[in-house]
Amino acid sequence: MHPAKSVIFFTTASGAGYGLLIWFALFGLLNRMPLDRDFALVVLGVAFTLVTAGLLSSTAHLGHPERAWRALSQWKTSWLSREGVAAILAYLPMFAYGYIWFMGIQDRNLVAVVAGASIVLSLVTVYCTAMIYASLKTIRAWHNGYTVGGYLIFSLMTGAVLLTFFAHLRQYDMRDEVSAAALLTLGVGLFLKQFYWRFLQTASSPSDIGTATGLGGPGKTTLLEGPHTESNYLMDEMGFRIARKHADKLRVYASMLGFVLPIVLIVMAVFLGGWVEILCTLFAVAFCAVGILLERWLFFAEARHVVTLYYGAARA
Repeated sequence: MHPAKSVIFFTTASGAGYGLLIWFALFGLLNRMPLDRDFALVVLGVAFTLVTAGLLSSTAHLGHPERAWRALSQWKTSWLSREGVAAILAYLPMFAYGYIWFMGIQDRNLVAVVAGASIVLSLVTVYCTAMIYASLKTIRAWHNGYTVGGYLIFSLMTGAVLLTFFAHLRQYDMRDEVSAAALLTLGVGLFLKQFYWRFLQTASSPSDIGTATGLGGPGKTTLLEGPHTESNYLMDEMGFRIARKHADKLRVYASMLGFVLPIVLIVMAVFLGGWVEILCTLFAVAFCAVGILLERWLFFAEARHVVTLYYGAARA
């Protein structure tokens, strides 16, 4: 599939924003978040900015962005519509949580309800985003269990790395706990991504030109000649190809930048102090962001639609 920059930014930015909101709300529920109004408003403001920027960028991929609101009416059958509805609903507890911190409200029951709603609706929104791709049976690279798991863990991972930076920046007592959450999710994310890439390389595709045309029964089916002599929209959009050697290099870069280096830097931050500690977590955020952008690019670039079988592809 052709990697669209707007969709790549949307899935990474909004995912990080929801992940940041989830961890902030969770630590608030556990009474481990410092009672610092300025800190809370900065973290929630960053989460809101990332979520909103990501959602707005996704409309750039539409032919008529001004009609994006119409997609909300198809929530009974469309995961894209469900994602839009969930994203709008998630704003309600996000704003309510910000208001609670701004006003200094100490009602534990109210905080628990709003924080819990923030966590649930954020997870639901990320899940709906993942299901937009996981529900497409025509794309083997997406129609598998790794897609939903990847979207959820990468959202939690990037959110935890961001919160780690803010916690170390202000030297709060809970910074080691946040760092532990970041290290755990980074480790899980790294292993999940390696298993996913192994799945792409080793799992056999159920579709080939024989199954696509229904002529595979008598024997091997081959394409006599292509349906088009020149490139067309389908091949540009759904038949995007990346050379294996380039994909392998980008996988290494994505693994190192998105997972390994942030793990090393956060471990260093835990044992070091002062400006070095802050600098390590800042670089962890930067490297993780670049690595996840590479990972998202590969997620789209390595996916093939079954329609490519009609244009000479051996497997979809």
